Amino acid sequence: MKLIKTKINGVYIVNNKPFRDKRGAFTRLFCEKEISKKISFKVKQSNLSFNKTKYTLRGFHYQVGKYSEIKIIKCLKGKIYDIVVDLRKKSLTYKKFICIKLDDKNDKSILLPKGCANAFLTLKDNTLIIYYTNNYYKKNSERGIKYNDSSFNFNWPKKPKIISKKDLSYKNFKD
Repeated sequence: MKLIKTKINGVYIVNNKPFRDKRGAFTRLFCEKEISKKISFKVKQSNLSFNKTKYTLRGFHYQVGKYSEIKIIKCLKGKIYDIVVDLRKKSLTYKKFICIKLDDKNDKSILLPKGCANAFLTLKDNTLIIYYTNNYYKKNSERGIKYNDSSFNFNWPKKPKIISKKDLSYKNFKD
């Protein structure tokens, strides 16, 4: 497992190096010892997102206050286009974002610190995503921003076809 810096402070690409032999492969998806070299992270919740149809969009989601969370996101099956945006007002990369494709072949995950939101668009049918968080979900602490917020100028590779009512109801981000 190797953590690679991105242009957003505290966001890392996690290169999961699988061990392969004639039986198949073994991959360590999470290692507190390795992650803690960059950020303190104790898993409190693990979530699985199954998406039947390609071009399904989920996000942008984040939590605030004492329920802010660190996340690690991994695509187990299929392919996604993930965007991470820095919403930390005191960060040098405030309101900057990065885009990454995660799939079941590239052995990568993405690590997000507290204060960053993410959204993903599935690029294949039957896409399966796992993510680990260091905090529990708390509905009253959940926030979101619109996937097409004009203040960010996100560039999705395809037009989303399926978006939840909740995700469509988010307002544009305000400082």
